[in-house]
Amino acid sequence: MLSRDAILSLVPHAGAMCLWDEVVDWDADTIRLRAHNHRDPAHPLRHRDRLHGVHLCEYGAQAMAVHGGLLARDAGEAMKPGMLVALRAVEIAVARIDDLSDALEVEAHRLLAGDAGSQYRFSITCEGRVLAHGRAAVLHSLPGEESA
Repeated sequence: MLSRDAILSLVPHAGAMCLWDEVVDWDADTIRLRAHNHRDPAHPLRHRDRLHGVHLCEYGAQAMAVHGGLLARDAGEAMKPGMLVALRAVEIAVARIDDLSDALEVEAHRLLAGDAGSQYRFSITCEGRVLAHGRAAVLHSLPGEESA
């Protein structure tokens, strides 16, 4: 298991915008993470004292970033900056997540990866209940630009 400090060293997200607290397990294709910060009244994505279910998409995207950081670290390379460019087949089962008493957990599976970007399938649960799932795509550069 990797701690929040280790995660912070892998991703561009800083401070409270780094949403995941622990890497539970990972391999070349899959990562599982856990977070407890969704109940924090100072959560940076809160609006009108609520953390809405749609923010689970950011948790899913950041799972991709952590996985990319781990893969880059193991390859002895710097992590390529990425831009979230697509969310597909996303289903969100809850209106808000700040009222959930247990940890959020994600499993993200890499579907495609290349120099230009990657696509993952993610599922976020709490106490075994699926809160959101879908696919997300990241590009490392826009068409016409050189990849980093």
